[in-house]
This record gives sequence, structure tokens and C-alpha cells, in this order.
Amino acid sequence: MRFCISNGLVVDPAAGRAEIRDIWIRDGRIVGHERKNGVISAESEEIDYIDATGKWVVPGLIDLHVHFREPGFTHKETIASGSEAALRGGFTTVCCMPNTQPVIDSRKMVRLIKERASANNGVRVLPIGAITREQKGIQLANIKGMAREGACAVSEDGRSVMDEDLMREALRIAADIDLPVFSHAEDSRLADGGAMNRGVMSERLGIRGIPAEAEEVIVARDIGLAMQTGARLHLCHISTKGSVALIREAKAAGARVTAETAPHYFTLDEEALAGLDTNKKMNPPLRTREDREAVKQALKDGVIDAIATDHAPHHEDEKALPFEQAPFGVSGLETSFAVSYTELVRNGPLTPLELIDRMSASPARILGIERGSLAEGQVADITIIDIDKSYVVSPGAFVSKGRNTPFAGMTVWGRPSMVMIGGMMKGVFNDR
Repeated sequence: MRFCISNGLVVDPAAGRAEIRDIWIRDGRIVGHERKNGVISAESEEIDYIDATGKWVVPGLIDLHVHFREPGFTHKETIASGSEAALRGGFTTVCCMPNTQPVIDSRKMVRLIKERASANNGVRVLPIGAITREQKGIQLANIKGMAREGACAVSEDGRSVMDEDLMREALRIAADIDLPVFSHAEDSRLADGGAMNRGVMSERLGIRGIPAEAEEVIVARDIGLAMQTGARLHLCHISTKGSVALIREAKAAGARVTAETAPHYFTLDEEALAGLDTNKKMNPPLRTREDREAVKQALKDGVIDAIATDHAPHHEDEKALPFEQAPFGVSGLETSFAVSYTELVRNGPLTPLELIDRMSASPARILGIERGSLAEGQVADITIIDIDKSYVVSPGAFVSKGRNTPFAGMTVWGRPSMVMIGGMMKGVFNDR
């Protein structure tokens, strides 16, 4: 079967183009953009025409940061259920973090994740290996071995590698093979068991807070180590104005540094926690309004390169615990595009090209993979989005096991209506 996606607004940041065009697909790849370019002959081949009138046609979305919980915590999520949530959210590639049980810290574990993912719906699940064995922060994992097995990066996500010498050595090894190192920037000593941002709201509620400095100290340290070693450093879930300033300065100095943030950090702030809703408890925590606006501006400027979900599903019984005892984390795959489009494009400073760059083209560049583009010859990973479709976020409608969203009840615009992976139709969601 050959495909022609017609009459949609093709938003392709890799080409710097947002215009109504047709996209022709054959044998899993994009072969042309014009109706009469001769790449497919209607007389000789069966063609499936897909009408995208009034919709965006974009390179498949890429999420740099998800937690699929398998193995070890399958009551929260599985690779299968997480992949279904990704597909519903318009994602064709996701990167899963290593804090499973057992930890993804060996070639064997990387291979296990790849094998389990291959049996699912076609969403590409790229494993991220741990920096240290069992994520204990004592001895480095086999970074080169995991990379050879197919790990797309290494990370200690959920915590920082507090030993500076150990982190420097990890960055040096990763630099030798040009493997990205994803940093969860949090000084555990400064965080000191906090449950929300340290500030006016934590004082009002009488809850121990996590200061912005807990993030910024490690951001500064890891940038310095990356500059020493020449490594590719990627900073996860940036949440503070101070971190943005450090990243801006590092980029100006030529450091190989990229950064991501998540929709909750540019949509919500600590005021949202007045009711102690545990579905709004994540790490790093929601910060101040000033931090939120700085993160939003950094996305506009390109100082923050990517939007990731930090999809961290939990069972409802865990989130039902008192605020200080409930786990950090929110479920984000099924709401990421809509929240981002609503806040940043419909109501905010980004253009369509800038949004899709941050959600597809830029993540592909960070990973060094041939995705995030709708150019001729590229693999046909394509998402069609009905940007005029509004709906109210309802956790009960999620296909993820995690219903812990901070956006429940929020009216948003933009819903994926079709997802194609490798030229194969994987999801058609016209029923929603």
C-alpha cells in the first residue's frame, strides 16, 4: 500500500517550512511532496489517500524522558501500556529511563527492554542505561557495553551522581563514544527530603521545601564537567530561572549542552499546590511564577531545546497518600502536545515550527537519530493533529495505567488523529 497525505499544513522545522502540501509515502519512506511530481503513478499502484484538511502534519513526536516502570513496577505501567499512551499522544519514539527493578545497568537489561518493546505497537522505545551500577552512585556501569547494545544515552534519573569524580569519569567515557549523558540535576543534600518548592507556598502550608539551588548547583557542576571532558550533556526537566541563566551562558561559551523541560513547568507554578493535590507533586517541584515565565521564554529562545514529558505514572493508591508521603511524578504522554500547544502556541509565544522543533526535530538532534524530519528520503514517522479539537482532560480516559495528571479538568486544544510509524498506520483516533 502506498499513501498520500493530502491538504494538511505540513509543519517541518527541519526544512523551516509550514505550508499546505501533500506527502507521498512508499516502502516506509517519504518520496515526495507534490501531487503531480510523478513519484507514484495512480495507474500502476494502489494509493491510500488520507485527507488532512484543516490539520497539522508533523514529524512523529519524540519524547526524551519517560518511565515505563518495567521491569519491577508493572502495577504502575508496562512497556505495552506506556507505548499505547505514547501512540495516543502522537509519539513515535520515546526514551525510557533506567530506574526500574532491576535497574537498566547492563547489556542484558538494555537487550531485555528492546526485546519487550519490539513486541508492542511499533512505538520505538529507546533504552537509557544507568550511569552507575544499580544506581547506587558507587561504581560506574558498563557504559560502552550498553551503548553497543543500543542504549541511546546514560542517566541516573531520579537522582544525581553526587560523587564529582565519578560523574567526571562517566562523562569522559561517554565523550569517547559520543553518547549523550542525561543529568537529573538535584543536590540531594540541599533537597533534604523536601516535597515542594521552598518558598511562600511551602511556608504557608508548613511543608519542607526543595530550594531552587538544589537544581542549580548540579546544573553548574555538570556543565563544568562537560566542558572539561567534551561530553554531550543533556539537562533534564529544567525548572528554575537560575538554571536557564546557567544554560544560556554555557551555550554562549560553546559547551555541548542541551536541555529539556516538561509541560507542567511552563503551565503551572507553586500556587497550584494550595489544595495539596498530590497529582501536582513532581520532582523537581513546581516553582514560582517567575521561574515558569523564564522557562517559557527559554523555550522561545532555544536555550531550552526540547519539551519532554517526564512521564512518571503511579498507582492511584500511592498518590492517595498524604502529600509529603506520596511519590513524585505525573503521567504526561497523552496530554503533552495539547497542553504545550494550548499554552505555548494558542496562548503563548511559540510558532508552530518552534513547537514541533522542540517536540520532534530537536529531540532527534539530541539523540543523533534520523527522525524529526519530513524531507524526501526520510523514514515516514508522521503524526496528524487536529489542532482545532478542544477537550477537557479526563484521567479516566487515559490508556496509561497512570491517571496522575496535574491537568485534570483543563480545557486544551490539539489532539492526534493519526500516527504512522515507518510508513505503517499504527493509530487512527477519529473516535475521540
